[in-house]
Amino acid sequence: MSLKQLSDEQIRSMSLEEKDRWWLENCYKGDMPQLTLRSAFTGMIIGGVLSITNLYVGIKTGWTLGVGITSVVLAFAFFKLLSRFGVGREISILENNAMQSIATSAGYMTAPLVSSMAAYMVVTGHMVPQYQTMIWISLLALMGVFFAFPLKKRFINDEQLPFPEGRAAGVVMDNLHADDGGGDGILKAKILIAGAALSSAVELFRSEKVLGRLSLKSYVLPEHWDDIIYKWFTPSIMGTPLKDLSIRWDSSVVMMATGGLMGIKVGCSLLVGAIFNYCFLVPWAISSGVIASASWKAINMWLLWGGVAMMTTSSLYSFFAKPDIIFAAFKRVSGKKTSDILEHIELPLWVSMVGIPATGLLLMFFGHAWFNIDWWVTLIAIPLVFVFTLIAVTSTGLTAITPGGALGKLTQLTFAIIKPGDMGTNVMTAGINGEVALNASNLLMDIKPGYMLGGKPRHQAVGHCLGILAGALVAVPVFYLLIKNDVSRITSEDLPMPGAQIWIAVAQVLSSGLSVLPLSTRIAVLIGGVSGVLIEFLNRKSHGRFPVSAMGLGLSFVLKFSDCWAMATGSLLFWILGRKIKKPESLAAKVFVNNQETACAGIIAGGSIMGILIIILETLVIKS
Repeated sequence: MSLKQLSDEQIRSMSLEEKDRWWLENCYKGDMPQLTLRSAFTGMIIGGVLSITNLYVGIKTGWTLGVGITSVVLAFAFFKLLSRFGVGREISILENNAMQSIATSAGYMTAPLVSSMAAYMVVTGHMVPQYQTMIWISLLALMGVFFAFPLKKRFINDEQLPFPEGRAAGVVMDNLHADDGGGDGILKAKILIAGAALSSAVELFRSEKVLGRLSLKSYVLPEHWDDIIYKWFTPSIMGTPLKDLSIRWDSSVVMMATGGLMGIKVGCSLLVGAIFNYCFLVPWAISSGVIASASWKAINMWLLWGGVAMMTTSSLYSFFAKPDIIFAAFKRVSGKKTSDILEHIELPLWVSMVGIPATGLLLMFFGHAWFNIDWWVTLIAIPLVFVFTLIAVTSTGLTAITPGGALGKLTQLTFAIIKPGDMGTNVMTAGINGEVALNASNLLMDIKPGYMLGGKPRHQAVGHCLGILAGALVAVPVFYLLIKNDVSRITSEDLPMPGAQIWIAVAQVLSSGLSVLPLSTRIAVLIGGVSGVLIEFLNRKSHGRFPVSAMGLGLSFVLKFSDCWAMATGSLLFWILGRKIKKPESLAAKVFVNNQETACAGIIAGGSIMGILIIILETLVIKS
């Protein structure tokens, strides 16, 4: 099977109606089974299990892992094995797609548990009852669904944003389920397997604990290649060691593969921003005392505001510069005739128009009853969700990274101004914005492979809701089992929850309002905001040919240099290969040019699956 997609020129020149008609004629698979009983049941089980692994990762690192590709491979292998034994049939490609949407939704239900919810319990000293947590985070996730679908037409159908992790899942499914019997399908499968094997081997050999248990400790790869340099001398800029500035080269190849999917424009924007920030701006700020210390926490707290402002203004300008899609959607609801040829399979807009105020009212009621949040504060929080969702979706669509940490700080700053001194309200209202934006972005990430494979968006919306239920029923009880109804265990040595610690620290710093931010930060916000509008304006005027991405540049203020470098390297590598390889019949062209997405998807899949396995091994098996 070969995935069909529009060229960059077609994306720029074709109207939305033309794109929708092209998709309907070339990709749509009609009534092929998608959200079946077995895909729903499998997705809820796999998602529930993976939500536990995500909960552990979040407790230890503050991050949540994308589980879509992992769930796809697990489901395919399970039903393949059953069919070999004569029990049932293999899972179809669209059933697998619906299943991954459910599993991914369940996996991301852990995010508020290790961030805003945990932070609220610490700053207030109040243990929130388990049923309240379950209802609250489910409402946040459900609102994310309602916010996502009005944006689906814009970001997936029209803009055709890559959503790299979602695209990788689509490519993985396309290759796993290929049944053309020809050489192309076999070649894709080999590339997928080779990429996965390479990435999983790298992740395995980065684990000192696992290799130590296997008596292979002498073969351990350094976590960063620059560790070798530090054995001889310590390179620095203006007196600050490069490693303290996060100027490192990670030995993992997963982020490089992500860069291969995001494209050269975003990758180079990340690199340019990272070089400016970490080679010039941050070393100057540390040496002059503007940044108190060379710790990542101090650097990130000072640097992120300008980048967040840039992402905010560029996202808003981009959205309002082309509002015709949203207006057309409202015309459909009001009964006016439009030429939407996908109306019979898209989620009706009225569902969002009813769902957003309904869940908003519930959040307002429960927020006041359970968390002592004034109703008017929640009333302000709900419209702001739209702004932060735009930022999150644009970032996720271009880079597969949702800047949840940065958005969390921005929302906390907003509510520090609106309701100064109330740390509980600061955390929970900011949590509404951050968690809804996260869920909306993740849902669109899940819809991307469905769009690539020709599935029905309505089915994925229902599937995402099933995943919300599964994640809440599994992750929340496990979370409470770990904290043992004791607030003091949250952010303890056993349960560090660095994500929650950041939320707590920001709430404490901002408890006095905006005046606590230094002048340099306020200047950065102004410059970043103006730059975001200017860059997006130039992109619009040049029809996307302006060489800088505001979202990529803004993210470089939020991410570590090592992550920016890895993604930029991946995008640059595949861009160079695409231009240097001249013979289309050569093996190099078939692997790195014609099957670039397959190679990157395999690397991402292998690394993510092995990463989860290593975490489980290090936690449950290896005690030392």
